Amino acid sequence: MATGKIMITVEDLKMYAELNNNETAKKIWEALPIEGSVNTWGDEIYFSIQVKVGLENAKAVVLEGDLGYWPPGNAFCIFFGPTPASEGEEIRPASPVNVFGKIIGDPQVFKKVRSGAKIIIEKSE
Repeated sequence: MATGKIMITVEDLKMYAELNNNETAKKIWEALPIEGSVNTWGDEIYFSIQVKVGLENAKAVVLEGDLGYWPPGNAFCIFFGPTPASEGEEIRPASPVNVFGKIIGDPQVFKKVRSGAKIIIEKSE
């Protein structure tokens, strides 16, 4: 089954993302809709999901707007800037992540999201 676009809702913020065509994206797509509670770590938001995938072409440094899956915490991650692990302006997860998609539009809007906010990920037409 092919994957497509998802809608990410956090309080009054709605953003869309395009999923990649990889195993991680397929497993997440099949698990939708997903709800969680946001954690923040520098310019990254993440939350645990009920999807378990091993490392898949994992990246130690990602790009702004990337969606990553962090296997050690079964976490869905949205990257929009440097994290505490970053050196300079790079965007470095705590450990390598599977990049499975990309935010459409400006990921900087996630800067206003606070820890504990409810997040909903669902399929979008």
